[in-house]
Amino acid sequence: MEGQTPGDRGLSEKPVPTAARPSLSSLGAIFILLKSALGAGLLNFPWAFHKAGGVAPAFLVELVSLVFLISGLVILGYAASVSGQATYQGVVGGLCGPAIRKLCEACFIINLLMISVAFLRVIGDQLEKLCDFLLPGAPPAPQPWYADQHFTLTLLSVLVILPLSAPREIGFQKYTSVLGTLAACYLALVIVAQYYLGPQDLAREPRLASSPSSWTSVFSVFPTICFGFQCHEAAVSIYCSMRHQSLGHWALVSVLSLLACCLVYSLTGVYGFLTFGTDVSADILMSYPGNDGVIIVARVLFAVSIVTVYPIVLFLGRSVMQDFWRRGCCWACGPRALAEPSGPWVRVSLTVLWVTVTLAMALFLPDLSEIIGIIGGVSSFFIFIFPGLCLICAVSVEPVGPRVKCFLEAWGVVSVLVGTFIFGQSTAAAVMELL
Repeated sequence: MEGQTPGDRGLSEKPVPTAARPSLSSLGAIFILLKSALGAGLLNFPWAFHKAGGVAPAFLVELVSLVFLISGLVILGYAASVSGQATYQGVVGGLCGPAIRKLCEACFIINLLMISVAFLRVIGDQLEKLCDFLLPGAPPAPQPWYADQHFTLTLLSVLVILPLSAPREIGFQKYTSVLGTLAACYLALVIVAQYYLGPQDLAREPRLASSPSSWTSVFSVFPTICFGFQCHEAAVSIYCSMRHQSLGHWALVSVLSLLACCLVYSLTGVYGFLTFGTDVSADILMSYPGNDGVIIVARVLFAVSIVTVYPIVLFLGRSVMQDFWRRGCCWACGPRALAEPSGPWVRVSLTVLWVTVTLAMALFLPDLSEIIGIIGGVSSFFIFIFPGLCLICAVSVEPVGPRVKCFLEAWGVVSVLVGTFIFGQSTAAAVMELL
């Protein structure tokens, strides 16, 4: 495909207006996609294998989902080249119209908000286990007030997370970007090693070849997969930052990065489920004893990694709210009556509001699994629905051969239908669990 012209491929490509001299290499793009996908969702894959009824059905659903995940990334790269936009919401708005763009921005904020809640919930769980290790006591005796998760997570949010999230730019985060990938790989290796070399008192399920209880239990894996593999929100920005912006090159980057993610997620899910069986927790680290040194290192690495990723998520959500502010979409204010959205007062106010809301939700929601269902449902818009709509709209304005156009439109319709089903099923299940 590198040696062919756009006309030879049947898909025309337009240059994307990006920053001057995009310098991101292909290897750098792969690692950024890896970092975006390998996050807190890794902790939930063993629990998802249990919910699906075993290794075989969960792995089958994961492989089917991988086809749509890769195609979604390729579609977003193609849509960016057609629309000439450099952001996800810009691509959606440029191809599908302003109404769909507003829906995309609303889903963007909701999704990033719930991801922030999940991050804080994971950090709080690890802090609780670390306090149990540092302040051991008899089981009937309650922990001191300063070891309570409500206090430790609030203190960490005020003293560490809020100052990291307040700056206008987060360029310094590039120095900690490798930490998330290292923590995820370390966790996967630890789970595999614990299965073979761990203590014998770990709970192992004697009959692991269990069948799913119903077809809905198999589909319950989709929210966790969407939560774990979601890197599509950053796909357009990554594509527009690459030196070689060709569709074939981007497809290769997408395939390699998601295959590597699939390997790490599969190892974690399989061996975590084989170790604990039906007793596995929604957070795999919570299933291990709190006094294991290897697990303690994994807790610290994962907590520090998520602390450094949280400001990036907040920055993306805040940028969307600042765009709303610029367009005069605030209550009872005209465009000229608004303060500069990038100014310190507005920026700090939005940051404090974001941290406060997500912290309150993380402290009062009882279980991480309830958050994942909501995130997985909203993520289906970015992985399935919006790429499908962009593909349908892109081929309608581009000179494409009739057979290729028919195939691409059909695939776009299938992506929209699959995404709509996943959103309805996972959101309904999450609401039922909350009720």
